[in-house]
Amino acid sequence: MHPRFFLALTPLLFSTLAHAVDCENATDQTTMNQCAAQQNKAADKELNALYQQITTRLKSNPDSKKLLIGAQRAWVAFRDAECKFSSAGVEGGSVYPLIYSNCITELTKARVETFKNYLKCQEGDLSCPVPGA
Repeated sequence: MHPRFFLALTPLLFSTLAHAVDCENATDQTTMNQCAAQQNKAADKELNALYQQITTRLKSNPDSKKLLIGAQRAWVAFRDAECKFSSAGVEGGSVYPLIYSNCITELTKARVETFKNYLKCQEGDLSCPVPGA
């Protein structure tokens, strides 16, 4: 990349970063959409970390691991379809990214809680699909 090109982009990069930081006081739709996307990304990152912990615990049980993978794929498909449906009333509008991202984030946070509960399983708890640590 040519240095002048990068320098020309630098103000845009810094203004985007500085603008996205103040999510508590977001007043315009673009900023609210960006903040919702950031929250979505954070929830997804947490979900993926927990998923990795669970798959690690299931490494000695390939059948359970396969069931988890299938369940997670089905859950992702459900989440995406549910959020597409629940935000259909604003599809094409400037508020759509906010409504859709908020839906994805809320469902992802609920899944995070499910995964956290799986990771709290005690050794010998036959009602829990993930072995205790």
